[in-house]
Amino acid sequence: MDKGPSNASSYRIPLFCAVTLLFWFSMYTCVPILAAYVEDLGASHKMAGLIVGMYGLSQMLLRIPVGVISDRFHKRKLFIVFGLVFSILAGVGILVTQDLTWILILRALAGAAAATWVDFTILFASYFAKDATTQAMGTLSVYNSLGQMLGILTGGWFADAYGWESAFLIGAAVGVIGLAGAFYLVEKIDPDAQKITFQGVLEVAGDRTLLTVSFLSILFQVLTFATVFGFTPVFAQSLGASKLDMGLLTFFSTFPTALAAWIGGNHLARKIGEKRVVVIGFVISGFFTLIIPFTGSLWLLIATQALAGFGRGFTSPVLMSLSIKHMDTGKRATAMGFYQAIYGLGMFGGPLFMGMAGDWLTLQQGFVIVGLLGCVTAILGQLMLRAGRQPLPGASPGAKVLTK
Repeated sequence: MDKGPSNASSYRIPLFCAVTLLFWFSMYTCVPILAAYVEDLGASHKMAGLIVGMYGLSQMLLRIPVGVISDRFHKRKLFIVFGLVFSILAGVGILVTQDLTWILILRALAGAAAATWVDFTILFASYFAKDATTQAMGTLSVYNSLGQMLGILTGGWFADAYGWESAFLIGAAVGVIGLAGAFYLVEKIDPDAQKITFQGVLEVAGDRTLLTVSFLSILFQVLTFATVFGFTPVFAQSLGASKLDMGLLTFFSTFPTALAAWIGGNHLARKIGEKRVVVIGFVISGFFTLIIPFTGSLWLLIATQALAGFGRGFTSPVLMSLSIKHMDTGKRATAMGFYQAIYGLGMFGGPLFMGMAGDWLTLQQGFVIVGLLGCVTAILGQLMLRAGRQPLPGASPGAKVLTK
């Protein structure tokens, strides 16, 4: 079977990849400076963690409804457009207010924008043959990471050169460009796909493979949002980092993620198996989180977090692929919604834990705990992800689950 997209030119795949990049660019210009920015406004570590984590909490609450409604009406493109609109509004809102409560609400709106990632992934996967889902998710993850990476670097540079607020302005402006491109995306509708029913939702929610990879992804997001998208830039400040340095730290932490997503999603998973890629990714990211407190210079911190980025890039697209590849077409957005909603718990809990650790213990001790959690998760992945090609209970007939 052809593993690439059928009649690729009709799907405007380069445009889709560009819109994906611009969407995540828009969302991530504030990431390297957000925790430091709100602390500069007077927030405690705990409040900063709550603001950063609110982005994940709103995703957790919204992604299941987004997935179910999307499967019910087969309208993926509409949600993508809404996602870009919400991203623009969140950037403009934080630009014009310095009130911590409003910033908390606006980060929830940014989380609502990110909840539409369900439809990005499902629409893009629909352009590919079903047995090429991991390849599709690897490709999309590259543009996801590139958008985040460019947004992070640009946001850090603008904040350093023109002040904190300029990072939010550039994010909103890029979101407008992405919105214009989104109107030209191609909606692909499977005429044979059945509309999701309440019974179908229950079947998806009880799928063993989905629950397993979702649990592992919670722990993956704890690692990510407690560190590179949360408090690693704050730790960098204690080493003398400027706003631009914080952007560079997050940039060099994210660039290897894009490279590893391509290698892990498109090549390594086929050679050594999806399970091994996930385990290797957790080991790498956990270890290099564990040693953050022992880095005595900014450039050593950047080097270790670049290596941690490889681990994240190996893990993310494979877990995302495993959540849907065995699902029927009419249930895929619902499954992705469940998966992304459940891992939103880690996006919320990771920065909140680090914020509380910073107030009650120290940030250094928080990094050690989170790093150990990553290493333990590698062991859990080895035990929980099944080898072989047999379908798990609740999986679709004939589904190929995990290899090696």
